Amino acid sequence: METADQNTDMSCVSVILLCLGLAVVYVASLYVWRNPCDREHPSTIKRRFFSVFIVCLISPTSLYFGMNEKYFEQATFLELLGIRWAGLIQAIVIPLLLTMILYLGPLCVQGFSGLRRLCTQSMYRIGNIRTLTWWRSQVVAPLTEEWTFRACMLPLLLQCFAPLTAIFVCSLFFGVAHFHHIVYRLKEGMPLKHAVSMSCFHVGYTTVFGAYAAFLFVKTGHLVAPLTVHSFCNGVEFPDLSMAFKDPLRKFSLFVLGLVSFCFLLMPMTDPKLFHNELFWNKNFV
Repeated sequence: METADQNTDMSCVSVILLCLGLAVVYVASLYVWRNPCDREHPSTIKRRFFSVFIVCLISPTSLYFGMNEKYFEQATFLELLGIRWAGLIQAIVIPLLLTMILYLGPLCVQGFSGLRRLCTQSMYRIGNIRTLTWWRSQVVAPLTEEWTFRACMLPLLLQCFAPLTAIFVCSLFFGVAHFHHIVYRLKEGMPLKHAVSMSCFHVGYTTVFGAYAAFLFVKTGHLVAPLTVHSFCNGVEFPDLSMAFKDPLRKFSLFVLGLVSFCFLLMPMTDPKLFHNELFWNKNFV
């Protein structure tokens, strides 16, 4: 007869395999079409939009059938997915403000260079919104990735692991799922060694971002928190740290100030009480 610990271990193994399946299906959906065009071609983008939305329709079934029934006694299915009204406005505003504090240096550098003023011009915004690449970066990718890797995957992990462990595992799935970009780099003629190093770097920073996004989901209990932050980060892109050293007195100090302020404000600005979150914060955060 199996012990309770053995049953738990088997259950956690099943959850890991289910999460792995979610990640594999999401990435595989990008390659189901036979299309000679590159990833930036409108036809490729449209087909991939269709594929990932089909995956997003299917992926909640993994949460429904993989979640322990006791969690459904504490919350509705939509609440487990991070969709609820209580604390919604706070979940949109506070994490975005916190992330903007982290990006204080890059945002100020862009302001100094005039790029931020250009982005505020109406014709520039309208021109961007009309492009499929903008919709992919700012809407579809954040929405479908957060839905799959946070809303559908993270609650499954939280029923087996402590929050920090669940966040770490979820971020690994998210980061490794981005390694497929090596395919595009090789097709563009990039040398294998360079393509591997670039892809590993990509996996590294998406894993870090995935941990932050998962942290926001657990702390706020809202899908909209990591979704808003994801869209914002895609918009400002990975910060160009070299810019900080071109004017150390002014720019570098802003980078440091943003990072230090973020570290001090992270916990108080993500207090679950601010978001009326009692569902995912029922374990000690150790």
